[in-house]
Amino acid sequence: MAMQWKVYQRIQATARFATLLALCFVMLPAHAERVRELASFAGVRDNQLVGYGLVVGLDGSGDQTTQAPFTSQSLTNMLSQLGVTVPPGTYLQLRNVAAVMVTADLPPFSRPGQRLDIVVSSIANARSLRGGTLLMTPLKGADGDTYAIAQGNMLVGGAGAQAGGSSVQINQQASGRIPNGALVEREVPLNLGGNGGMLELQLNDADFGTVQRMVTAINNEFGQSVAYARNGRVIALDGPMDANARVNFMARVENVQLTPAEAPAKVVLNARTGSVVMNSAVTLRRAAVAHGNLSIMIDTQFGVSQPNPLGEGETVVVPDADINIEQQEAYLQIVEGADLADVVNALNALGATPQDLMSILEALRASGSLRAELEII
Repeated sequence: MAMQWKVYQRIQATARFATLLALCFVMLPAHAERVRELASFAGVRDNQLVGYGLVVGLDGSGDQTTQAPFTSQSLTNMLSQLGVTVPPGTYLQLRNVAAVMVTADLPPFSRPGQRLDIVVSSIANARSLRGGTLLMTPLKGADGDTYAIAQGNMLVGGAGAQAGGSSVQINQQASGRIPNGALVEREVPLNLGGNGGMLELQLNDADFGTVQRMVTAINNEFGQSVAYARNGRVIALDGPMDANARVNFMARVENVQLTPAEAPAKVVLNARTGSVVMNSAVTLRRAAVAHGNLSIMIDTQFGVSQPNPLGEGETVVVPDADINIEQQEAYLQIVEGADLADVVNALNALGATPQDLMSILEALRASGSLRAELEII
């Protein structure tokens, strides 16, 4: 019965995977996309900020200072700046305080006074940050300068409870967010088109074919040569010198539509989850594949061995192991496919699960039959 159930589960898994492939890999015609979806202007990007701070007001769920001494040191330094002197050698038991790291992204063109969302994460052994308040924390960039100041009440999505040695927890409680929790104090200098009005457009993915099509589409939009390809990723734009005209020029460039070049054939394998994803450019040359699985099932049942009524032995539990080995029959099958639909049908004909497909695809690539790049993540 157990063997039949296992075979049934295998058939069901294979059928679900075949259905998933059929739904995911429907051949769709190429369509036009806007430049803003394929590229971005050089310099127009976010800047990462980070800071170290303290969260106070926790309900006994803060850091244990015996294992995190920097928490008490940070609080002592902060109190000294506020005019409170802590006698040297004082042992602080701060169960309502937690040391945290604060992170944020500073959007381009941010000006002093604007608000940012921040993420607060515990770096010690605090059980929960729920109900805490982040004290004033400077947020610094990669250059070491302070660009924002963070402070506010924590918003933690998780919840938990414990009593009598038992506990339950939903989601993560050692981190949370503070919407609009940081105030920008300094802007990042950004001079677009300062070099004679020249702008740079950077593609998200390097591709010479897409660059050539994008240059042609932009020049056709403006009726003159304003775009020049520098390499497979960067396009130079001859923009106007006036700031207002330059903004209008950039907005017009971002809305230019073109059909990008077809991506190279690639198969992505997720070794942790067993997911297999391939794009429409994948093809198979003629090859013969034999596929089979070896299944080992161990079923252990426990019996009781009792001594004779007049004996001095003890009752013991005796395990009885039943081991079965099943090897699925495998035959050589011809697989070939000129497009994605043929590839999917050929691989499904082998009755392979996603985990099996990873081995089959690797063997096909090694033999030269699979015309695609394999990427393992």
